[in-house]
Amino acid sequence: MAPGFEEAREAFERHLRAERDLSPHTVRAYLADVDAFLRYLALSGAETPAAIDITVLRNWLGEQHDAGRSRATLARRTASLRAFTAYAHRQGWLDSDPGLLLGTAKAGRALPKVLGHEQMAAVLNVPVTTDPKDLRDQAIMEVLYATGIRVGELCALDVDDVDRERHTIRVLGKGRKERVVPIGLPALRALDAWCVRGRPRWIRERTGPALFLGVRGGRIDAGTVRRIVHARLARVEGTPDTGPHGLRHTAATHMLEGGADLRSVQELLGHASLGTTQIYTHVSIDRLRAAYRQAHPRA
Repeated sequence: MAPGFEEAREAFERHLRAERDLSPHTVRAYLADVDAFLRYLALSGAETPAAIDITVLRNWLGEQHDAGRSRATLARRTASLRAFTAYAHRQGWLDSDPGLLLGTAKAGRALPKVLGHEQMAAVLNVPVTTDPKDLRDQAIMEVLYATGIRVGELCALDVDDVDRERHTIRVLGKGRKERVVPIGLPALRALDAWCVRGRPRWIRERTGPALFLGVRGGRIDAGTVRRIVHARLARVEGTPDTGPHGLRHTAATHMLEGGADLRSVQELLGHASLGTTQIYTHVSIDRLRAAYRQAHPRA
């Protein structure tokens, strides 16, 4: 990559991390897209961001489309380019912002995979031993389903984030927005079992306040949580294979099916927009149609 692009890329990374305070995952995704675009631009002989215009942006996205990139990938890459060109314009590298002329690539939403009520109950009722790993894994499954929090939010929980008197947990969500989420008695009991009989056996000098630990005493990571969820679901025959996000979908869907209003579910999940939460109404309708076709004699 030309030196001019390297400097621009490094400045953009600092902007994403320090000024916009985006999550590490989002920063990595944006930078990967911008890196790919700048390499494409360099192949044309360009050496600085000043060579960026609407034509080269559309040509690159067109090549991505022809290469078979999914609609979701194209939507994210469009967003990445817009963020970069807007920053380049503010820095004075571009006379105008060509990203404003890009159309919005709609990703399209697939209906999320959710577990039925009986399936979820079977997963949570699997016998649990007194082994710390078993106690931790059970508490993780209960908390994910009870609260619908994201896997990153679960990993970031500290011991003091659990309010047992009020039956709530304090969660730090996207954009470092804090919210308080209710949690049910079964999840609290599983947490108590882990905190009393499991967590103390894994505590080390470097453990700190983390609620959920790995076997070496450090804060648990998202990859470990995903493996736990997949393994737990695999223990119940006929249960769809999904991850922590599938449990989040399941919690939201079950709440709506139980009569919760959409605004309450939005608050629970920490969605900035009610439109994001509305996908769960589509899930419930889809499940209703499936049940109707299966049960009604004249469906």
